[in-house]
Amino acid sequence: MITLVRRVTAACALGAALTACAAAPHQTSRPARPAPSATSAPSAPPTLAPGPGGLTPVFKNGSRTHARTVALTFDADMTADQGARAAAGEHFDNPGLIAALRALKVPATVFMTGRWAEEYPRQARAIGRDPLFEIANHSYSHYAFTDDCYGLPTVSGDRMRADVERAYAAFRRAGVPEARPYFRFPGGCYDRRALKALTPVGVTAVQWDVVSGDAFATDAAAVSRQVLEGVRPGSVVVMHCTRSAAPTTERVVRAVVPELRARGFRFVKVSELIGS
Repeated sequence: MITLVRRVTAACALGAALTACAAAPHQTSRPARPAPSATSAPSAPPTLAPGPGGLTPVFKNGSRTHARTVALTFDADMTADQGARAAAGEHFDNPGLIAALRALKVPATVFMTGRWAEEYPRQARAIGRDPLFEIANHSYSHYAFTDDCYGLPTVSGDRMRADVERAYAAFRRAGVPEARPYFRFPGGCYDRRALKALTPVGVTAVQWDVVSGDAFATDAAAVSRQVLEGVRPGSVVVMHCTRSAAPTTERVVRAVVPELRARGFRFVKVSELIGS
C-alpha cells in the first residue's frame, strides 16, 4: 500500500486515484470458507459471500448504523526485492507502533506481506499469537495485481494465486497460528481478472474507506486530522507498520485513539466488522 501514497501527495488526489480501484458494496457475511493455505482457526472467522459470477468478494467498510465501531488496519509492507535494503539497516518493522497498540488496548488487523514475515519472523509470530491482533494477507511480494498501479512491479495473472498462497506459507513458517482469510491488494489495485484469479483461495478482499496519509508523512498532526475527519461508524482505516516509510504512525495512533474513544467509537478487528 505504501507506494500508493508515495505517488499521491494531496488527500483529494489520493481519493481520486483510489476510485479507479472500485470496491464492491458491503455484502452479507456468511460462515468462512477458509483460505486453503491459511491455518484455520478453531472458530472460523466470517467472510463475505462470493461476488457476482462467483468472484472474490470485496469489503470496504462495515455497517454505518449498527454501532460506532472502527477498524484500524496496518499494512506491514516489504517487497520481494527489498532484502538488501533491510540488510543495510532499513527498518520495515515498527515495534513502537505495536507496543502503543498494546498499551492502548486497541484491537487491530495487520495486513502482512510474506516477505515481511520472513524478515521479521519473531515479530510476526508475536503479533499473530497476541489475541489483540489478527494477521491477514497482503501478498508475498507486494507486487501489483493490475497493470499501472502506482509504479509497482506486477504479478502475472497465472502467478496471483501462488503469490497469495506463498504468503500464507511464510506465515506458517514464522509460527503464525491463525492467519485470516482476508487479503489486501498491494496498492489497493484490482480488477475482474485479479478477483477471478483469487477465487479458489477463498479469501475476502479488504479495502478501506479512510486513507490516513501516513505513508512518507512527517506531520503527525496532519495525518491525525485526516483520520479524525474521515472516520464514520463502520470505517476501515488504512495505515502502515513500516518504520522507515511511515515514521509518524505511532504518534498518530496515540493521538487519534483517545479522541475517537471520546467520540464514542469502539475499536474492532476487521473480522468483527465483517461479521456484524
